[in-house]
Amino acid sequence: MSAVEIITGTAPAAGRLDKVLAEASGLSRARVQALIDEGRVEIAGKAAKSASLKVAEGTAFSITIPPAAAAEARPQDIALTIAYEDAHLIVVDKPAGMVVHPAAGNPDGTLVNALLHHCQGQLSGIGGVARPGIVHRIDKDTSGLLVVAKSDAAHEGLAAQFAAHSVHRRYLAVCAGHPLPHEGTINARLGRSDADRKKMSVLPKDSSRGKHAITHYKTLEKLDGAALIECRLETGRTHQVRVHCASIGHALLGDPLYGRTPKALRTVLERTGFARQALHAAELGFLHPATGEGLRFTSPLPSDMRELIDELGGSYR
Repeated sequence: MSAVEIITGTAPAAGRLDKVLAEASGLSRARVQALIDEGRVEIAGKAAKSASLKVAEGTAFSITIPPAAAAEARPQDIALTIAYEDAHLIVVDKPAGMVVHPAAGNPDGTLVNALLHHCQGQLSGIGGVARPGIVHRIDKDTSGLLVVAKSDAAHEGLAAQFAAHSVHRRYLAVCAGHPLPHEGTINARLGRSDADRKKMSVLPKDSSRGKHAITHYKTLEKLDGAALIECRLETGRTHQVRVHCASIGHALLGDPLYGRTPKALRTVLERTGFARQALHAAELGFLHPATGEGLRFTSPLPSDMRELIDELGGSYR
């Protein structure tokens, strides 16, 4: 957004000011609260003093939104594979090896850097900053689909769906061995490992730590010493598929944190040059946060996973 925007209207219902204005404007409550604190909200012609102010239905309001501040990350001209894009959001098919968000050790070359370049002039500001709204992530060495918001309203709507676990996510993975049963559900609480804070681990079901996590898996094809499986996520926790598969004795091939790849399979990985966890986010579905339309996207297996499956005697495409 390159200029000041003014949103005017009347309160659609009686209630707490920040909640009422968030509903009326499409902004998040946190963003409305920040604008109130900055003196940019008027109620019945007077500056609003508190986000908790009670307002009556039909009360006139005005919200002045300043131009979005520049993001800290710098735009970089990095090629992207776009599955879908409109004024509200963008769905990207991320390659393996790309980090989603800048952080220590990965200050640039990330998906955010690429999106800042690709979406120049299209970002209306997430929390007042011209940046893409990251509502979920996939690991650096996992390939596949993820959705990113372009506006505060879209960010709020998508985040609510992820929080409610209503987003459809289907992964394809190659694991060591043949899971028995061939199809099932892994319901195991996940939290940070006490031994290594970079890793997640399965916790006791009655633990007060971590979060519950549910993965539904199904064997699609038996391979030589391995299996191609699909995993449908009921929840979306950090490293969920990787930890859950390892917890039942079938770690993903090439997984540097959770894998214990048998020697024969390590030889296959070396021969094919496969150097990441064999995990691909193949399907993503959600309701469009602005229109309510149901959207679903698919991504074919990347070439490195297809070659790995071929080497293991499979035929899945």
